[in-house]
Amino acid sequence: MKTFKTMLKTELKLSLRGMDMFIFAICVPLVVLIILGMIYGQKPAYDGAEYSFLEQSFGALAAISICAGGVMGLPLVVSDYRSRHILKRYKVTPVSPALILLVQVTIYTMYAVISLLLLFLAAKCFFGYQFRGSLSGFLGGYLLVLVSIFSIGMMVGGIAPNTKMAGVIASILYFPMLIFSGATLPYEIMPPALQKAADILPLTQGIKLLKSASLGLRTKNILVPILVMILIAVICIGISLKFFKWE
Repeated sequence: MKTFKTMLKTELKLSLRGMDMFIFAICVPLVVLIILGMIYGQKPAYDGAEYSFLEQSFGALAAISICAGGVMGLPLVVSDYRSRHILKRYKVTPVSPALILLVQVTIYTMYAVISLLLLFLAAKCFFGYQFRGSLSGFLGGYLLVLVSIFSIGMMVGGIAPNTKMAGVIASILYFPMLIFSGATLPYEIMPPALQKAADILPLTQGIKLLKSASLGLRTKNILVPILVMILIAVICIGISLKFFKWE
């Protein structure tokens, strides 16, 4: 535990020094929330809706930080540490190389949780946000989405041949999910053809799950997203365990 805390402190300092994840995982979702709150406030999400546009968007905004850390942060760090033989060096020390991966997962989880708390506080204090769902249900869904999206990042970082390829794959996954999954452009206003294309993206299903949980929608609305998130996590974790490259 002492080794873990020491590594966590060191790696967190290095991560904050880069500022990338602080900007994309914490600042970007908060800025988007503030913009949406200033533009739409408590306006209904659509005619006759019982909840506001901001309440509908909260789940999507919470997912942005998960996507930033899991799909962009983890693959680049893991592939970079492997290319610089850091993981290989840990193999000849009493410290398992898996420990540094656990440290990285912990750091990006911290980013996601801090972002979630800041989003809630800003929405509640400045825009009168009302959480309509079950808190335990939302937190359970949030944890599932986090594990599923992080498993994608660990898989990409673990099997990408080099850092450059990991960056390319991460970008191909991240930016379409950021734009078309409902994280920025609301899923409900997309044309039907675009909605069908967006349904292929893992983050779309994650956002549907978080949105339904935060709004307290019927259970049947979240059954498919839950199954998809579990399936993605199982497949990606399985591939990572079998094909992960330590050097």
